[in-house]
Amino acid sequence: MPEPRGTAKLAGEVVPGVYRFTMHDDRIDSESDGYVVVEKDRAVLIDPLPMKERDLKKLGTVEAICLTASCHERASSRYHKSFNVPVYAPRRAVDFEATKPDHWYGLGARLPGGLKAVHSPGPTDAHYSLYLRRAGGMVFCADLLTNYGRGLAFVPGEYQDDPKGTRKSVRRLLKLPFKVLCPNHGRPIKTGAKQAIRRALAHDAESDSN
Repeated sequence: MPEPRGTAKLAGEVVPGVYRFTMHDDRIDSESDGYVVVEKDRAVLIDPLPMKERDLKKLGTVEAICLTASCHERASSRYHKSFNVPVYAPRRAVDFEATKPDHWYGLGARLPGGLKAVHSPGPTDAHYSLYLRRAGGMVFCADLLTNYGRGLAFVPGEYQDDPKGTRKSVRRLLKLPFKVLCPNHGRPIKTGAKQAIRRALAHDAESDSN
């Protein structure tokens, strides 16, 4: 999928040292979000959207790009070239259009910025969440869940390779110690994240039974 047109705005800090960028994504006619993790003035871009250079500069020196899936290539090729930094991508991920990953990671891999790879298949098989042991624990859940105006919800099944697998991956997330959930589409949940996930699972099960 090509890079979205336009520029994402810096929406502020999710927790100290973790920043969210958001934009209306013309490719899907909806909201997309990306994140930057900063530690000791070194910045790691997670599924980066096109951002203003001045916003990036004030966050720190970019040292790496981490992708959760090939469908989140976004502006990674641009930043790969402009910052001359490595791109980390899931093993077996395919269909990259412009980005050539430097490193392929798998389950449990330790990534720059203190991130840990959590295999979360469902949207695709080569789909990962990223875990950060900060602020009581954070999960960047990529496309497992969205959080638009209607609240935390699953992406419609026609846009996933394995909808049942997505539900299993979400249930496995509940075993991780975390307080903050950061989806790639919609606002982060900074309090009551696990409760919100359980409500989404319950609502989804109720919808299936009707």
